[in-house]
Amino acid sequence: MKKLIILLSVITFISPIYAQEEIVFTGIPIIKINEGGISRNPEKLSGTKANEFKCTITKMDDKYLWATRENVELVPITSGAYTTFLASNGAGYVRVINPKMKEIVSLIDETGKNFDYVEHLLLGLKTITYYGISQ
Repeated sequence: MKKLIILLSVITFISPIYAQEEIVFTGIPIIKINEGGISRNPEKLSGTKANEFKCTITKMDDKYLWATRENVELVPITSGAYTTFLASNGAGYVRVINPKMKEIVSLIDETGKNFDYVEHLLLGLKTITYYGISQ
């Protein structure tokens, strides 16, 4: 009986170490916009610079994490063609078009046609917004 208790304790301790992290979303930005109320600076991104600002969301057990933003926990909200992942600390959000709905969203406007996601970061009273495509 003692061996069984010890074995269960070891499994309980070790199993979180081996929990599988699943990539839920990865996107590469095409446009970066810095905005601060007084100024607005759009910038086209490509190559190495675009990869530097990629967006990745993972899922570990029942938690969604903003992997490219210090693993901030995210709360997913699905509505219509979009899933919005809200940062639990108020730092921003990522809104993703459901791939099955892309064709319909593309008919609505040019933004939905040209991009698959938007990543919006709040830095004090300034914002950084990335528009990009999923990978």
